[in-house]
Amino acid sequence: MKRSILVTLFLLPVALHAQQRLLSFDDLLAALANGKNVRVVIHYAKCQLVIDSVEQKAPDAIGGMDLSTFEYFAPGVVHPTKGYLASSKAVLIHHARHGYVQNYVRLRAYDDGTVEITARYLLPTTWEVVMDETFRGRLSAGNDDEGVSFFAN
Repeated sequence: MKRSILVTLFLLPVALHAQQRLLSFDDLLAALANGKNVRVVIHYAKCQLVIDSVEQKAPDAIGGMDLSTFEYFAPGVVHPTKGYLASSKAVLIHHARHGYVQNYVRLRAYDDGTVEITARYLLPTTWEVVMDETFRGRLSAGNDDEGVSFFAN
């Protein structure tokens, strides 16, 4: 009996911090609206990459960010037919070719399951854009080959 109580007490914190995969846009919006911590993980190679209006091969890279700041726009507010959730983040990084740059990432998740990620490197003194990429993908339910996964805890 004492052993089962100790095991329960040990596993309870683990269960409370478990990641839940968000399977749809509605799940994503509900998690954020209910104050849950949400993280996105992007498998770029599973997304379409567009640079200067030309589709290119996406890099075999994985990225992620917390959606700590976000806004939701219902259909018709900004886009005439789609609702979407927007979030962005900028982080100072060191790049081998450009030196120190602001790595700016903007994410838009649409209510039809499509996701658009814009990645830009900006010089921190002039804000000149030295890299600009747009990735287009779809929300992954985990049992597919889509490139964008959302998790909540």
